[in-house]
Amino acid sequence: MRELRTWGAAHPWAVDIGLALVVQAAMTMPFVVPRGPELEPATWPAYGLTTLTVVPLVWRRRAPMTVLLAILATSALYKLAVEGPGQPLPYTGLVSVYTIAVLAPPWQRIVTAGLMVVAVPASVWLNTQSARELTFSLFVFGAAYAFGRLTEARQRAQTVEAERAAARERARIAREMHDVLSHAVSLMIVQAEAGPLAVRAAPERAEAAFEAISAAGRDAMTQLRGMLGVLREGEEAPRAPQPGIGDLPALLEGVRAGGLPVGYATEGGVRALPAAAGASVYRIVQEALTNVVKHARARAVDVRLVHAHGVLRVTVTDDGRGPQGGPGGHGLVGIRERAAAHGGTAETGPGPDGRGFEVRVLLPVPETAETRKVGA
Repeated sequence: MRELRTWGAAHPWAVDIGLALVVQAAMTMPFVVPRGPELEPATWPAYGLTTLTVVPLVWRRRAPMTVLLAILATSALYKLAVEGPGQPLPYTGLVSVYTIAVLAPPWQRIVTAGLMVVAVPASVWLNTQSARELTFSLFVFGAAYAFGRLTEARQRAQTVEAERAAARERARIAREMHDVLSHAVSLMIVQAEAGPLAVRAAPERAEAAFEAISAAGRDAMTQLRGMLGVLREGEEAPRAPQPGIGDLPALLEGVRAGGLPVGYATEGGVRALPAAAGASVYRIVQEALTNVVKHARARAVDVRLVHAHGVLRVTVTDDGRGPQGGPGGHGLVGIRERAAAHGGTAETGPGPDGRGFEVRVLLPVPETAETRKVGA
C-alpha cells in the first residue's frame, strides 16, 4: 500500500486519468444495462455528452474550481438537451467537490458551498422534484465535502510529522558529526602539539604520535563517509555497525595514546543494551572524553559503568580544573539529549570533593535484555 501511494504521488496524471476511466465505467452502466420500453432510450449523443462530463476530471488537481464549473455546465446541458438515462449517483460532481475540499483555498471552498446550495435543488427540480432526492443529494455532497476535509487534515498531520521526523534526523546526524569530528580533531591537536617536543626528546614517541593522528583521521573519515552517504538521496551507503559498549576499550586506548591516562572499570552485571542505546553510551563517553582533552587540563580521567536495579550508571570523572561556568556547549547538550532519548538523565558538575569535573548519566535497561559481564 505504501508503494502504491508513493507511485501515485509521483504520477498524478496517471492517477487522475485512471480515476476518470473508473467514473466513466460507472456512468456507462445505465447505457449498457437493458432498459424497459417505458424508459428513455440510451442514445449515442447522450453517451457522448456523459463522456464530456467526465473528461474534466483529468485536470481536477490543477484547476479544481474550473473543473467543477465545467462539470456543472455539461451536466446541465445533459439534463436540458438530451433525453438519456439518469445516473444513480452524481459521480463527477462528488469527485469534484471532494477534490476542492482537499486542495482548494478557503475562498474556493466557500464559493463551492454556495454553488451547491443552488445547483443541487435546481438539479432535483429538473429531475424528480422530490424531497427525498433533495435530501439524499444534499447528504452525499455534504459527505463528499466532509471526507475531503478529513483527508486534508490527515495529509497536513502527516506532513507535520514528516517535518518533525526530518528535524529529529537532522539533529541526530548533527550530534553524530559533532561527536566524531570534535573527538578526532581534539586528539589530533593534542598529538600534533606534542609531536615537536617528542621529535627532540624521544623520536620513538613522535612516530607513535603521528600514527595516532593518522588513525584518528582515518576513523573520522570512515564514519563521516557513512553519515554523508545516508544524506545523499538515492544512494545506498554502506552501513557499518554503530559503535557500542564493547568498543569503549578501543576508544579509551586512542585517548591514552594522546598521553592522557584513562581508567576503565565496570560493576554489576551490565546488560547487553539495544544497539541504539549502546551507541548512545559510546557517544556519551566519547563526548565526555573529548571535553576532558579540550578543556580540563586533567592529569587523569576515570570511566565507570555500573549496573544496578535495572539502571546503567555511566560516570566520566577527571581531575582537571573543573567546570568553566555556564551550562556547557553543544557537547554537553548532546549528552543530555542522548540520555533523554532513551528515558534517562544526564547531570554534570564538580567531581568528588568538588575537584575536577564529572559527567553522570543514568539509563534504564530493559528487563528483557540479556545480562552479561563486561570486563574492565
